[in-house]
Amino acid sequence: MRGNLMDTSVEQDLIRELSQKKQNLLLELRNYEENAKAELSSPLNEAEGQRGVIPANTKLHTALSVNLGNETQAAHAELCISTSNDTIIRAVLIFAEGIFLGESHVVHPSIHNLSSSIRIPVTPPKDVPVDLHLKTFVGYRSSTQFHVFELTRQLPRFSMYALTSPDSASEPLSYVNFVITERAPRVVIWLNQNFLLPEDTNIQNAPFQVCFTSLRNGGQLYIKIKLSGEITINTDDIDLAGDIIQSMASFFAIEDLQVEADFPTYFEELRKVLVKVDEHHSVHQKLSADMAENSNLIRSLLVRAEDARLMRDMKTMKNRYMELYDLNKDLLHGYKIRCNNHTELLGNLKAVNQAIQRAGRLRVGKPKNQVVTACRDAIRSNNINMLFRVMRVGTASS
Repeated sequence: MRGNLMDTSVEQDLIRELSQKKQNLLLELRNYEENAKAELSSPLNEAEGQRGVIPANTKLHTALSVNLGNETQAAHAELCISTSNDTIIRAVLIFAEGIFLGESHVVHPSIHNLSSSIRIPVTPPKDVPVDLHLKTFVGYRSSTQFHVFELTRQLPRFSMYALTSPDSASEPLSYVNFVITERAPRVVIWLNQNFLLPEDTNIQNAPFQVCFTSLRNGGQLYIKIKLSGEITINTDDIDLAGDIIQSMASFFAIEDLQVEADFPTYFEELRKVLVKVDEHHSVHQKLSADMAENSNLIRSLLVRAEDARLMRDMKTMKNRYMELYDLNKDLLHGYKIRCNNHTELLGNLKAVNQAIQRAGRLRVGKPKNQVVTACRDAIRSNNINMLFRVMRVGTASS
């Protein structure tokens, strides 16, 4: 019986799928019939234009570049789409995850602004590679039907960074330093695959350095390569440094990588957070002690109030219950303080945990796990100096 039900379900799915294919084929056939009628009733050139017939050698070109913006438009990555002849682009549909609201974007120029090329601003919120799935409608100005080009273009991971000239005055103090066994040309290939470099960029053999400026916040990024394979990354953004190291490790298939890192501003903020954590713990202990003391006082007042009631001493009973009322208000106020203190404590503990994870992302493989474990041991033993040493050099030993 069960097998028959499953067979029936499969048959229904097949019938539904075949019915959908039938509808699509009928729609396609109707379009062909309408095109044939239009061809018979219109001059040759006009009919071809309306039917969206374009030259067989028409090609669609795409290019990605960095646009530094202007007074009316913020800096962004830019996708340029163009055709290889005098055909025009009527509309472009872009499907991309995490970039556009609803994960899709439509560009539909007005009839007066149609041309053979179109520029589309793209602003990814995070440094991750994104596949841009494009559907481009190409035809002529008089076309009522258009040829659809479908293609996919990948947006590089660090597309929101523009190549700029090095300036020692603006070089970040924070850095990450490590050594790899890759040749400089391989590093250049990685740069080309992960950044939007201008076509005329010519990077010589090591030693060399490249400087980028973030299009989001104007932060500086320096990448320096020495002949010995030593690489130094200067940036005040610890997340960006971690992303670059993880990207390099993936590209060069590095299994284990130990680094030396120092982020003075970030570490100082973390030190302040750790001080707040200690303060919150102290407040929590004090509030707990006060609550225990008030609980004992409540028991005592209840007994006294009940004794006064039994002795028909209403004045004393009333005073005791008034004291209980005030004490209850104090307890409620203390509870609100405890809740706020607990919420702030959780937020600061979350920040500490994120700092440990960020320190781990600066390493790869076993060194990464060792850093995370050593940092948690330092937190557990309340050894703040050891915590920062582990984050800087990757080990707790001197």
